Amino acid sequence: MSKRAGKSTIGGLDKDTKMPTSEKQKTLLAADVGHFSLVRALHMADFITLMNGFCGVMSVFSSLRHCLDKPGNVGNAWLALYFLPFGLFFDFFDGKVARWRKKSSLMGQELDSLADLISFGVAPAMVAFAIGLRSTADTVGLTFFVLCGLTRLARFNVTVAVLPKDETGKSKYFEGTPIPTSLVLDGVMAYWLHNDWILENIPYGLWAQGTSFEFHPVVLAFVLHGCLMTSKTIRIPKP
Repeated sequence: MSKRAGKSTIGGLDKDTKMPTSEKQKTLLAADVGHFSLVRALHMADFITLMNGFCGVMSVFSSLRHCLDKPGNVGNAWLALYFLPFGLFFDFFDGKVARWRKKSSLMGQELDSLADLISFGVAPAMVAFAIGLRSTADTVGLTFFVLCGLTRLARFNVTVAVLPKDETGKSKYFEGTPIPTSLVLDGVMAYWLHNDWILENIPYGLWAQGTSFEFHPVVLAFVLHGCLMTSKTIRIPKP
């Protein structure tokens, strides 16, 4: 979703140097000031953004562990899904902290997009694979979903400066559905998991079974969601 860019593209002034925080961060990143210069350049909101990425990565590892589990053991699948709402919490919270401290930057914008791609793009696709969408066609559909999320976030970063703003400087709307709306798909998968509708029991079954084109029709929900994310005509007001 990369909301941090919409919240503030320049940031406030640093109290000590009177330098815009974004410019101070660029200076710290460009300077040769030791092994921990990158850490020094990060703001508090950036560390919160990294927690979003942490949740996404942990969800991916939990999905992989589920694939290694014995049949019937779904603890890691549930864990993979549990991490994702926490990622959304950190995704919202980093923006509140950035506005509170009046410190945001281009670095924060990029971190936000990358963390969102992991937590709301790659991680849900991995959960879907883990619970049974594993045919070649399924993985192509899931890859399409992730790439749409990647494209949507890249477009946001490029166009955020020219999108209409309100009196506070925030963008008035999202172009295409924000990538965190993939949590809807996570909720659907949680429902399947609760009802043991996974692997051979995935709703609507496996079509074209035994051919090179076999696929689960439910993967089309991910394809549709990817198309909605990259839509130019869908405009969703920002809260």
